[in-house]
Amino acid sequence: MAIVHTKAIVFSALKYADTSLIVKCFTQKEGVKSYILRGVLSSKKGKLKIAYFQPLTQLQIIANHNNKGNLNSIKEVHVAHHYKTIPTNIVKQTILLFLSEVLSNIIQEEEENNDLFKYIEAGLIWLDSHNKIANFHLLFLLNLTRFLGFYPDTLNKYKNGFNLLEGCFTDDIHQKEIIKNQKLTLFKKLLGIHFDAIEKVSFSKNERQQILQVILQYFELHLGGFRKPKSLTILETVFS
Repeated sequence: MAIVHTKAIVFSALKYADTSLIVKCFTQKEGVKSYILRGVLSSKKGKLKIAYFQPLTQLQIIANHNNKGNLNSIKEVHVAHHYKTIPTNIVKQTILLFLSEVLSNIIQEEEENNDLFKYIEAGLIWLDSHNKIANFHLLFLLNLTRFLGFYPDTLNKYKNGFNLLEGCFTDDIHQKEIIKNQKLTLFKKLLGIHFDAIEKVSFSKNERQQILQVILQYFELHLGGFRKPKSLTILETVFS
């Protein structure tokens, strides 16, 4: 058992028994960890408040980590970054719900990945502090592939198709994993840009849905066991 001081980003919180929560976090120092918070749903006076464990809340925690794969426990918790606009913005809240589900699905490692942690942390702070965010989740997911090892090879961007399975551009456009024509044009708009450039990228509602489906297909082809997020329908409703 080790006491660890670390930043943590909440991925999910599941009710356990009547009064407890099991919370899955991505910690800066030790990767993904799960914690049991006993009695947190019944106690109004405890240090651990349920409000701390909303999707993608950024925390500073002191925790007991055991190394046996069992549930860990949190001794102290503070909010590391207070969101200013997200709590009152239904679109941003829905984006967080969607992204928390994706991240919880794909990030499983119990080891430090500081670059990935800082990317998620900075992306969420950007989302909180900007207004033109309709395409944020698209760029967030595409740039996330840099840290997962399959960011698109942009060497031959002039070619007529992109092979989602191989992760590269090609003129052999007759296989089923190839995107071409309009989907290819939409996909290229997101390549090689950072969050500050997303405000200049415009997609219609239909185009946004198309490119999201492409990105999710890309994830499915490269990540074994990847599931389409259940919150996808909520996201599409909010943007419709």
